Amino acid sequence: MLADIARLGRETAVYGLSTVVGRLLNFLLLPLYTHLLAPAEYGVVATAFAYIAFLNVAYQYGMDQAYLRFSSPDHGGATRESFSTPFWSVAAVSSGASLLLILGAEPLALGAGVPAWAIRLGAAILALDALQALPLAELRRDHRAWYYVGVKIASIAVNVALNVLLLWRWKLGAEGVFWASLAASAASLALLLPVLLARLELRFELPLCERMLRFALPYVPAGLASMSVQLIDRPILAAMTNDATVGLYQANHRLGIAMAMAVNMFDAAWRPFFLERGARAGAPELFGRIMTYWVLGASALFLALSAFMPELVRLPLPVSGRPLIHPQYWEGLGIVPVILFAYLLNGVYLNFMPQVILPKRSERVAYATAIGAAVCVAANLLLIPSLGMTGAAWATLLGYAAMAASLYLFGRRLYPVPYELGRLAQIAGALLL
Repeated sequence: MLADIARLGRETAVYGLSTVVGRLLNFLLLPLYTHLLAPAEYGVVATAFAYIAFLNVAYQYGMDQAYLRFSSPDHGGATRESFSTPFWSVAAVSSGASLLLILGAEPLALGAGVPAWAIRLGAAILALDALQALPLAELRRDHRAWYYVGVKIASIAVNVALNVLLLWRWKLGAEGVFWASLAASAASLALLLPVLLARLELRFELPLCERMLRFALPYVPAGLASMSVQLIDRPILAAMTNDATVGLYQANHRLGIAMAMAVNMFDAAWRPFFLERGARAGAPELFGRIMTYWVLGASALFLALSAFMPELVRLPLPVSGRPLIHPQYWEGLGIVPVILFAYLLNGVYLNFMPQVILPKRSERVAYATAIGAAVCVAANLLLIPSLGMTGAAWATLLGYAAMAASLYLFGRRLYPVPYELGRLAQIAGALLL
Protein backbone atom coordinates (compact mmCIF):
# COMPACT_ATOMS: atom_id res chain seq x y z
CA MET A 1 0.00 0.00 0.00
CA LEU A 2 2.74 2.45 0.94
CA ALA A 3 4.49 1.76 -2.35
CA ASP A 4 1.29 2.50 -4.26
CA ILE A 5 0.77 5.74 -2.36
CA ALA A 6 4.38 6.75 -2.99
CA ARG A 7 3.95 6.09 -6.71
CA LEU A 8 0.77 8.19 -6.75
CA GLY A 9 2.61 11.01 -5.01
CA ARG A 10 5.46 10.91 -7.52
CA GLU A 11 3.11 10.90 -10.50
CA THR A 12 1.05 13.72 -9.01
CA ALA A 13 4.22 15.79 -8.67
CA VAL A 14 5.25 15.07 -12.25
CA TYR A 15 1.83 15.90 -13.72
CA GLY A 16 1.70 19.01 -11.53
CA LEU A 17 5.10 20.04 -12.84
CA SER A 18 3.87 19.76 -16.42
CA THR A 19 0.90 22.00 -15.62
CA VAL A 20 3.06 24.66 -13.98
CA VAL A 21 5.74 24.63 -16.69
CA GLY A 22 3.08 24.62 -19.41
CA ARG A 23 1.25 27.59 -17.96
CA LEU A 24 4.49 29.53 -17.48
CA LEU A 25 5.59 28.88 -21.05
CA ASN A 26 2.19 29.91 -22.36
CA PHE A 27 2.28 33.04 -20.22
CA LEU A 28 5.45 34.05 -22.07
CA LEU A 29 3.24 34.54 -25.12
CA LEU A 30 1.14 37.23 -23.44
CA PRO A 31 3.71 40.05 -23.82
CA LEU A 32 4.27 38.92 -27.42
CA TYR A 33 0.56 39.02 -28.20
CA THR A 34 -0.09 42.39 -26.56
CA HIS A 35 2.82 44.00 -28.42
CA LEU A 36 2.28 42.39 -31.83
CA LEU A 37 -1.52 41.92 -32.00
CA ALA A 38 -4.09 44.68 -31.90
CA PRO A 39 -6.87 44.03 -29.36
CA ALA A 40 -9.28 43.15 -32.19
CA GLU A 41 -6.85 40.53 -33.56
CA TYR A 42 -6.30 39.07 -30.11
CA GLY A 43 -10.07 38.99 -29.65
CA VAL A 44 -10.44 36.81 -32.74
CA VAL A 45 -7.81 34.43 -31.36
CA ALA A 46 -9.52 34.26 -27.95
CA THR A 47 -12.97 33.63 -29.40
CA ALA A 48 -11.81 30.99 -31.88
CA PHE A 49 -9.81 29.06 -29.28
CA ALA A 50 -12.77 29.14 -26.91
CA TYR A 51 -14.80 27.38 -29.62
CA ILE A 52 -11.93 24.92 -30.13
CA ALA A 53 -11.92 24.08 -26.41
CA PHE A 54 -15.66 23.37 -26.47
CA LEU A 55 -15.41 21.24 -29.60
CA ASN A 56 -12.49 19.29 -28.14
CA VAL A 57 -14.91 17.85 -25.59
CA ALA A 58 -17.29 16.75 -28.34
CA TYR A 59 -14.51 15.45 -30.60
CA GLN A 60 -13.16 13.11 -27.93
CA TYR A 61 -16.57 12.40 -26.30
CA GLY A 62 -15.05 10.76 -23.23
CA MET A 63 -13.43 7.85 -25.08
CA ASP A 64 -10.10 8.39 -23.34
CA GLN A 65 -11.88 7.87 -20.01
CA ALA A 66 -13.65 4.83 -21.44
CA TYR A 67 -10.32 3.35 -22.49
CA LEU A 68 -8.91 3.79 -18.98
CA ARG A 69 -11.99 2.04 -17.57
CA PHE A 70 -12.08 -0.84 -20.08
CA SER A 71 -8.33 -1.44 -19.92
CA SER A 72 -8.38 -1.86 -16.13
CA PRO A 73 -7.65 -5.32 -14.66
CA ASP A 74 -11.31 -5.97 -13.82
CA HIS A 75 -12.15 -5.59 -17.54
CA GLY A 76 -9.41 -7.87 -18.80
CA GLY A 77 -6.55 -5.37 -18.85
CA ALA A 78 -5.13 -3.37 -21.73
CA THR A 79 -5.33 -5.14 -25.09
CA ARG A 80 -4.84 -4.06 -28.68
CA GLU A 81 -8.58 -4.45 -29.11
CA SER A 82 -9.46 -2.17 -26.19
CA PHE A 83 -7.10 0.48 -27.59
CA SER A 84 -7.81 0.16 -31.31
CA THR A 85 -11.61 0.21 -31.08
CA PRO A 86 -11.92 3.61 -29.35
CA PHE A 87 -9.04 5.04 -31.40
CA TRP A 88 -10.67 4.24 -34.75
CA SER A 89 -13.99 5.52 -33.42
CA VAL A 90 -12.45 8.87 -32.44
CA ALA A 91 -10.44 9.02 -35.68
CA ALA A 92 -13.57 8.52 -37.80
CA VAL A 93 -15.68 11.04 -35.89
CA SER A 94 -12.97 13.70 -35.67
CA SER A 95 -11.97 13.37 -39.34
CA GLY A 96 -15.58 13.57 -40.49
CA ALA A 97 -16.38 16.52 -38.24
CA SER A 98 -13.28 18.43 -39.31
CA LEU A 99 -14.06 17.81 -42.98
CA LEU A 100 -17.54 19.25 -42.46
CA LEU A 101 -16.08 22.29 -40.69
CA ILE A 102 -13.59 22.89 -43.50
CA LEU A 103 -16.24 22.56 -46.22
CA GLY A 104 -18.68 24.79 -44.35
CA ALA A 105 -16.14 27.35 -43.13
CA GLU A 106 -17.59 30.32 -45.03
CA PRO A 107 -21.18 30.16 -43.69
CA LEU A 108 -19.98 29.07 -40.25
CA ALA A 109 -17.69 32.09 -40.09
CA LEU A 110 -20.66 34.41 -40.40
CA GLY A 111 -22.42 32.80 -37.45
CA ALA A 112 -19.37 32.35 -35.22
CA GLY A 113 -17.94 35.82 -35.79
CA VAL A 114 -14.47 34.55 -36.70
CA PRO A 115 -12.67 34.40 -40.09
CA ALA A 116 -13.16 31.36 -42.31
CA TRP A 117 -9.42 30.62 -42.22
CA ALA A 118 -9.65 30.35 -38.42
CA ILE A 119 -12.37 27.71 -38.75
CA ARG A 120 -10.34 25.70 -41.28
CA LEU A 121 -7.17 25.79 -39.19
CA GLY A 122 -9.17 25.16 -36.02
CA ALA A 123 -10.72 22.08 -37.63
CA ALA A 124 -7.27 20.69 -38.39
CA ILE A 125 -6.10 21.41 -34.82
CA LEU A 126 -9.17 19.64 -33.42
CA ALA A 127 -8.55 16.53 -35.51
CA LEU A 128 -4.90 16.28 -34.50
CA ASP A 129 -5.74 16.84 -30.82
CA ALA A 130 -8.43 14.15 -30.93
CA LEU A 131 -5.97 11.62 -32.36
CA GLN A 132 -3.71 12.22 -29.36
CA ALA A 133 -6.38 11.46 -26.75
CA LEU A 134 -5.99 7.66 -26.70
CA PRO A 135 -2.16 7.57 -26.81
CA LEU A 136 -2.02 10.07 -23.94
CA ALA A 137 -4.51 7.97 -21.98
CA GLU A 138 -2.32 4.92 -22.59
CA LEU A 139 0.68 6.76 -21.12
CA ARG A 140 -1.36 7.55 -18.01
CA ARG A 141 -2.60 3.96 -17.75
CA ASP A 142 0.94 2.62 -18.08
CA HIS A 143 2.28 5.11 -15.49
CA ARG A 144 4.70 6.65 -17.99
CA ALA A 145 4.33 10.08 -16.45
CA TRP A 146 7.62 11.51 -17.74
CA TYR A 147 6.81 10.50 -21.33
CA TYR A 148 3.41 12.20 -20.94
CA VAL A 149 4.97 15.35 -19.50
CA GLY A 150 7.68 15.38 -22.15
CA VAL A 151 5.09 15.34 -24.93
CA LYS A 152 3.12 18.14 -23.31
CA ILE A 153 6.11 20.38 -22.65
CA ALA A 154 7.62 19.72 -26.10
CA SER A 155 4.32 20.72 -27.71
CA ILE A 156 4.17 23.94 -25.72
CA ALA A 157 7.81 24.72 -26.52
CA VAL A 158 7.12 24.28 -30.25
CA ASN A 159 4.06 26.49 -29.92
CA VAL A 160 5.98 29.27 -28.14
CA ALA A 161 8.93 29.13 -30.54
CA LEU A 162 6.72 29.24 -33.63
CA ASN A 163 4.62 32.06 -32.22
CA VAL A 164 7.79 34.12 -31.86
CA LEU A 165 8.90 33.21 -35.39
CA LEU A 166 5.55 33.68 -37.12
CA LEU A 167 4.41 36.81 -35.29
CA TRP A 168 7.63 38.67 -34.53
CA ARG A 169 9.76 37.61 -37.47
CA TRP A 170 7.27 36.93 -40.27
CA LYS A 171 4.50 39.31 -39.10
CA LEU A 172 1.66 36.85 -39.77
CA GLY A 173 -0.58 38.34 -37.09
CA ALA A 174 -3.48 36.35 -35.67
CA GLU A 175 -3.19 33.69 -38.38
CA GLY A 176 0.32 32.90 -37.17
CA VAL A 177 -1.10 31.92 -33.76
CA PHE A 178 -3.21 29.22 -35.43
CA TRP A 179 -0.38 27.89 -37.58
CA ALA A 180 1.84 27.65 -34.49
CA SER A 181 -0.85 25.74 -32.61
CA LEU A 182 -1.38 23.40 -35.58
CA ALA A 183 2.35 22.66 -35.77
CA ALA A 184 2.47 22.03 -32.01
CA SER A 185 -0.42 19.55 -32.27
CA ALA A 186 1.33 17.79 -35.15
CA ALA A 187 4.55 17.61 -33.13
CA SER A 188 2.68 16.04 -30.20
CA LEU A 189 1.14 13.41 -32.44
CA ALA A 190 4.53 12.63 -33.97
CA LEU A 191 6.02 12.11 -30.49
CA LEU A 192 3.17 9.73 -29.68
CA LEU A 193 3.71 7.55 -32.76
CA PRO A 194 5.70 4.92 -30.77
CA VAL A 195 2.66 4.46 -28.52
CA LEU A 196 0.35 4.15 -31.52
CA LEU A 197 2.61 1.68 -33.29
CA ALA A 198 2.85 -0.48 -30.17
CA ARG A 199 -0.90 -0.61 -29.42
CA LEU A 200 -2.82 0.03 -32.64
CA GLU A 201 -4.07 -2.54 -35.12
CA LEU A 202 -6.62 -2.57 -37.95
CA ARG A 203 -9.39 -3.91 -35.77
CA PHE A 204 -12.73 -2.51 -34.65
CA GLU A 205 -15.17 -4.33 -32.35
CA LEU A 206 -18.65 -2.79 -32.57
CA PRO A 207 -20.05 -4.42 -29.37
CA LEU A 208 -17.04 -3.14 -27.41
CA CYS A 209 -17.46 0.33 -28.91
CA GLU A 210 -21.12 0.38 -27.88
CA ARG A 211 -20.22 -0.53 -24.29
CA MET A 212 -17.52 2.13 -24.24
CA LEU A 213 -19.92 4.75 -25.59
CA ARG A 214 -22.42 4.03 -22.83
CA PHE A 215 -19.66 4.78 -20.33
CA ALA A 216 -18.09 7.70 -22.24
CA LEU A 217 -21.00 9.85 -23.41
CA PRO A 218 -22.07 11.05 -19.92
CA TYR A 219 -18.69 12.79 -19.72
CA VAL A 220 -19.66 15.12 -22.57
CA PRO A 221 -22.30 17.29 -20.83
CA ALA A 222 -20.12 17.48 -17.71
CA GLY A 223 -17.14 18.55 -19.84
CA LEU A 224 -19.18 21.14 -21.71
CA ALA A 225 -20.52 22.53 -18.43
CA SER A 226 -17.00 22.85 -17.04
CA MET A 227 -15.84 24.60 -20.22
CA SER A 228 -18.81 26.95 -19.99
CA VAL A 229 -17.67 28.29 -16.63
CA GLN A 230 -14.13 28.74 -17.92
CA LEU A 231 -14.66 30.00 -21.47
CA ILE A 232 -18.26 30.81 -22.43
CA ASP A 233 -17.64 34.47 -21.61
CA ARG A 234 -15.46 34.97 -24.72
CA PRO A 235 -18.03 33.99 -27.38
CA ILE A 236 -20.83 35.82 -25.54
CA LEU A 237 -18.66 38.92 -25.11
CA ALA A 238 -17.74 38.79 -28.81
CA ALA A 239 -21.40 38.53 -29.82
CA MET A 240 -22.53 41.37 -27.53
CA THR A 241 -19.57 43.77 -27.94
CA ASN A 242 -16.68 43.51 -30.42
CA ASP A 243 -13.40 41.71 -31.03
CA ALA A 244 -11.31 44.50 -29.47
CA THR A 245 -13.19 44.18 -26.18
CA VAL A 246 -12.62 40.41 -26.20
CA GLY A 247 -8.91 41.01 -26.82
CA LEU A 248 -8.65 43.38 -23.86
CA TYR A 249 -10.57 40.91 -21.71
CA GLN A 250 -8.44 37.93 -22.74
CA ALA A 251 -5.14 39.66 -22.05
CA ASN A 252 -6.17 40.83 -18.59
CA HIS A 253 -7.89 37.54 -17.77
CA ARG A 254 -4.57 35.77 -18.35
CA LEU A 255 -2.90 38.05 -15.80
CA GLY A 256 -4.63 35.91 -13.19
CA ILE A 257 -2.23 33.07 -14.01
CA ALA A 258 -0.56 33.05 -10.59
CA MET A 259 -3.83 32.27 -8.81
CA ALA A 260 -4.81 29.76 -11.50
CA MET A 261 -1.49 27.96 -11.00
CA ALA A 262 -2.01 27.94 -7.23
CA VAL A 263 -5.39 26.28 -7.76
CA ASN A 264 -3.94 23.69 -10.16
CA MET A 265 -1.08 22.78 -7.84
CA PHE A 266 -3.44 22.50 -4.88
CA ASP A 267 -5.81 20.31 -6.91
CA ALA A 268 -3.00 17.96 -7.97
CA ALA A 269 -1.98 17.39 -4.36
CA TRP A 270 -5.43 17.61 -2.77
CA ARG A 271 -7.24 14.76 -4.51
CA PRO A 272 -4.83 11.95 -3.55
CA PHE A 273 -4.45 13.54 -0.10
CA PHE A 274 -8.12 13.41 0.87
CA LEU A 275 -8.71 10.04 -0.81
CA GLU A 276 -5.92 8.53 1.28
CA ARG A 277 -7.01 10.09 4.58
CA GLY A 278 -10.79 10.24 4.27
CA ALA A 279 -11.47 7.16 6.41
CA ARG A 280 -9.07 8.08 9.19
CA ALA A 281 -10.13 9.43 12.57
CA GLY A 282 -9.99 13.21 12.64
CA ALA A 283 -10.10 13.56 8.85
CA PRO A 284 -13.11 15.95 8.78
CA GLU A 285 -11.40 18.30 11.24
CA LEU A 286 -8.21 18.14 9.16
CA PHE A 287 -10.12 19.02 5.99
CA GLY A 288 -11.80 21.94 7.74
CA ARG A 289 -8.42 23.30 8.82
CA ILE A 290 -7.05 22.91 5.28
CA MET A 291 -9.94 25.03 3.98
CA THR A 292 -8.89 27.79 6.37
CA TYR A 293 -5.28 27.57 5.23
CA TRP A 294 -6.32 27.65 1.57
CA VAL A 295 -8.51 30.72 2.02
CA LEU A 296 -5.82 32.46 4.07
CA GLY A 297 -3.02 31.74 1.60
CA ALA A 298 -5.09 32.48 -1.49
CA SER A 299 -6.38 35.71 0.08
CA ALA A 300 -2.82 36.88 0.72
CA LEU A 301 -1.94 36.12 -2.91
CA PHE A 302 -5.11 37.89 -4.06
CA LEU A 303 -4.26 41.05 -2.11
CA ALA A 304 -0.64 41.10 -3.26
CA LEU A 305 -1.45 40.61 -6.94
CA SER A 306 -4.35 43.06 -6.88
CA ALA A 307 -2.21 45.74 -5.24
CA PHE A 308 0.86 45.36 -7.43
CA MET A 309 -0.62 44.38 -10.81
CA PRO A 310 -0.52 47.97 -12.19
CA GLU A 311 3.22 48.01 -11.46
CA LEU A 312 3.82 44.47 -12.71
CA VAL A 313 2.43 45.17 -16.19
CA ARG A 314 4.79 48.15 -16.45
CA LEU A 315 7.93 46.13 -15.73
CA PRO A 316 10.42 46.57 -18.60
CA LEU A 317 11.07 43.64 -20.89
CA PRO A 318 14.71 42.55 -21.33
CA VAL A 319 16.59 44.14 -24.24
CA SER A 320 13.70 46.24 -25.61
CA GLY A 321 12.82 47.98 -22.35
CA ARG A 322 9.15 48.02 -23.36
CA PRO A 323 6.54 47.38 -20.67
CA LEU A 324 5.59 43.76 -19.99
CA ILE A 325 2.06 44.37 -21.31
CA HIS A 326 1.43 46.93 -24.06
CA PRO A 327 -0.25 50.10 -22.72
CA GLN A 328 -3.23 49.71 -25.06
CA TYR A 329 -4.31 46.72 -22.92
CA TRP A 330 -4.03 48.48 -19.55
CA GLU A 331 -7.60 49.76 -19.60
CA GLY A 332 -8.76 46.23 -18.81
CA LEU A 333 -6.76 45.93 -15.58
CA GLY A 334 -9.90 46.52 -13.52
CA ILE A 335 -11.09 42.96 -14.19
CA VAL A 336 -7.94 41.32 -12.79
CA PRO A 337 -8.99 41.37 -9.09
CA VAL A 338 -12.37 39.89 -10.06
CA ILE A 339 -10.70 37.07 -12.00
CA LEU A 340 -8.25 36.43 -9.16
CA PHE A 341 -11.11 36.11 -6.68
CA ALA A 342 -12.98 33.82 -9.09
CA TYR A 343 -9.98 31.46 -9.06
CA LEU A 344 -9.87 31.68 -5.25
CA LEU A 345 -13.49 30.49 -5.20
CA ASN A 346 -12.55 27.65 -7.53
CA GLY A 347 -10.11 26.56 -4.84
CA VAL A 348 -12.91 26.71 -2.26
CA TYR A 349 -14.98 24.49 -4.57
CA LEU A 350 -12.13 21.96 -4.67
CA ASN A 351 -11.99 21.99 -0.87
CA PHE A 352 -15.61 20.80 -0.80
CA MET A 353 -14.80 17.76 -2.98
CA PRO A 354 -14.30 15.24 -0.13
CA GLN A 355 -17.91 15.71 0.97
CA VAL A 356 -19.21 14.06 -2.21
CA ILE A 357 -16.23 12.01 -3.45
CA LEU A 358 -15.62 10.06 -0.23
CA PRO A 359 -19.29 8.95 0.10
CA LYS A 360 -19.08 7.87 -3.59
CA ARG A 361 -21.61 10.44 -4.81
CA SER A 362 -19.42 11.92 -7.52
CA GLU A 363 -22.43 12.59 -9.78
CA ARG A 364 -23.07 15.60 -7.56
CA VAL A 365 -19.87 17.16 -8.88
CA ALA A 366 -21.48 17.15 -12.33
CA TYR A 367 -24.66 18.69 -10.89
CA ALA A 368 -22.68 21.47 -9.20
CA THR A 369 -20.74 22.13 -12.41
CA ALA A 370 -23.98 22.31 -14.41
CA ILE A 371 -25.43 24.80 -11.93
CA GLY A 372 -22.26 26.89 -12.15
CA ALA A 373 -22.42 26.83 -15.95
CA ALA A 374 -26.07 27.91 -15.97
CA VAL A 375 -25.34 30.78 -13.57
CA CYS A 376 -22.30 31.81 -15.62
CA VAL A 377 -24.21 31.89 -18.92
CA ALA A 378 -27.16 33.77 -17.40
CA ALA A 379 -24.88 36.27 -15.67
CA ASN A 380 -22.96 36.92 -18.89
CA LEU A 381 -26.18 37.61 -20.77
CA LEU A 382 -27.45 39.91 -18.02
CA LEU A 383 -24.28 41.80 -17.11
CA ILE A 384 -22.37 42.27 -20.38
CA PRO A 385 -24.91 44.69 -21.95
CA SER A 386 -24.41 47.18 -19.10
CA LEU A 387 -20.91 46.39 -17.80
CA GLY A 388 -19.10 45.02 -20.85
CA MET A 389 -16.01 42.96 -20.07
CA THR A 390 -16.35 43.78 -16.36
CA GLY A 391 -19.71 42.00 -16.48
CA ALA A 392 -18.05 38.97 -18.08
CA ALA A 393 -15.49 38.85 -15.26
CA TRP A 394 -18.20 39.04 -12.61
CA ALA A 395 -20.14 36.32 -14.42
CA THR A 396 -17.11 34.03 -14.12
CA LEU A 397 -16.87 34.79 -10.41
CA LEU A 398 -20.58 34.09 -9.92
CA GLY A 399 -20.22 30.80 -11.81
CA TYR A 400 -17.45 29.58 -9.51
CA ALA A 401 -19.35 30.83 -6.45
CA ALA A 402 -22.42 28.86 -7.55
CA MET A 403 -20.31 25.73 -8.06
CA ALA A 404 -18.80 26.04 -4.59
CA ALA A 405 -22.11 26.76 -2.86
CA SER A 406 -23.87 23.91 -4.69
CA LEU A 407 -21.19 21.37 -3.89
CA TYR A 408 -21.24 22.37 -0.23
CA LEU A 409 -25.03 22.00 -0.04
CA PHE A 410 -24.94 18.67 -1.89
CA GLY A 411 -22.30 17.20 0.41
CA ARG A 412 -22.72 18.70 3.86
CA ARG A 413 -24.94 15.86 5.12
CA LEU A 414 -23.10 13.09 3.27
CA TYR A 415 -19.73 13.78 4.87
CA PRO A 416 -19.95 16.62 7.43
CA VAL A 417 -16.80 18.73 7.72
CA PRO A 418 -16.53 21.23 10.61
CA TYR A 419 -15.27 24.25 8.69
CA GLU A 420 -13.78 27.00 10.85
CA LEU A 421 -16.48 29.53 10.05
CA GLY A 422 -15.26 32.07 12.58
CA ARG A 423 -11.78 32.23 11.10
CA LEU A 424 -13.15 32.22 7.55
CA ALA A 425 -15.41 35.16 8.46
CA GLN A 426 -12.42 37.05 9.86
CA ILE A 427 -10.47 36.50 6.64
CA ALA A 428 -13.46 37.63 4.57
CA GLY A 429 -13.82 40.72 6.75
CA ALA A 430 -10.14 41.56 6.30
CA LEU A 431 -10.52 41.28 2.52
CA LEU A 432 -13.50 43.63 2.53
CA LEU A 433 -11.52 46.19 4.50
